[in-house]
Amino acid sequence: MEGLFFNTSSGYLEAIVRGYKAGLLTQGQYSNLCQCETIEDFKMQLSATDYGNFLANEPPPISTATISEKATQKMVDEFNYIKSNAVEPLSKFLEYITYAYMIDNVILLITGTLHERDTHELLESCHPLGMFDSMPALCVATNVEELYNTVLVETPLAPYFQECFSATDLDDLNIEIIRSTLYSAYLSDFHSYCQTLPSPTPDVMSQILQFEADRRSINITINSFGTGLSKEQRANLFPDFGRLYPEGNNALARAEDLEQVKQVLDNIPEYREFLSSSSGGGHEGEYSQEAEKLETEFFKYEVHLNKLSFLQQFQYGVFYSFFKLKEQEIRSIGWIAECIAQDARDRIGDYISTF
Repeated sequence: MEGLFFNTSSGYLEAIVRGYKAGLLTQGQYSNLCQCETIEDFKMQLSATDYGNFLANEPPPISTATISEKATQKMVDEFNYIKSNAVEPLSKFLEYITYAYMIDNVILLITGTLHERDTHELLESCHPLGMFDSMPALCVATNVEELYNTVLVETPLAPYFQECFSATDLDDLNIEIIRSTLYSAYLSDFHSYCQTLPSPTPDVMSQILQFEADRRSINITINSFGTGLSKEQRANLFPDFGRLYPEGNNALARAEDLEQVKQVLDNIPEYREFLSSSSGGGHEGEYSQEAEKLETEFFKYEVHLNKLSFLQQFQYGVFYSFFKLKEQEIRSIGWIAECIAQDARDRIGDYISTF
């Protein structure tokens, strides 16, 4: 019965997004891209995929930044098509997806205002999915106090800001703390909303969002090593759900090095390989290598979870998963293009394939 009602409102759009998913690059297409000698060859290989002639109007030489920008715009166009045809509850679900990008954009504008940079220039650097109608109003603000008041009144992020901060909190020292607190509040809110949707959406999205919450807790822990952030402050930044919550989060709050973080991750079978067994974290070079490996493992597991969501029908998780997979594909395309441009053939295979 739930499937019947789902198809009435969102069946067409689910079919569209599954069609989009079929257009994601295959392993064979990635191999063809890796064999390109120049960016011009790379452009020709991409034109044989679902990307088509999206670079046709770009004059040579084409920069890798342009390739990523145009690929992102293609994803945004697909998202906007889905959103423009969506009705409740899918339309609200899609709005939640954009909130993560809005947080990044607002933090970018706050940082620019603190450093007295031209916010109109910063606006061009904002992610298109995080744009909202009142975004230009943020550019009118000339100081942090005005910006804070504008955010509270004009943006969809107002509830998160109102609950977590005051204008006096907006300074350089607190900016990353603010970002982490906003993300935690957003993830908890999104997770709670997903639990109100018809089955099997809560099950599918819970698995994905729990991992996202755990990833943020792990990253906050590792990035706080060697800083002035107290263990109590660190604990307050963690999301209040996830597979590590609450025992794992409590242990992460007390962790003092990478080895102790690994001991926490060992309790979750899927997380055990995220950090190598030799991760003592004594030297800066070893620490950076572990951080890079951890980020790669996060992306791989995220791709795995998002692929799984397509195994079930009559649920909204496929909309979230497709755009996350598309984001990873764009990162991989940018990586391969950058390796070709810099003639770094030894690292060109370090991309993450989606399908």
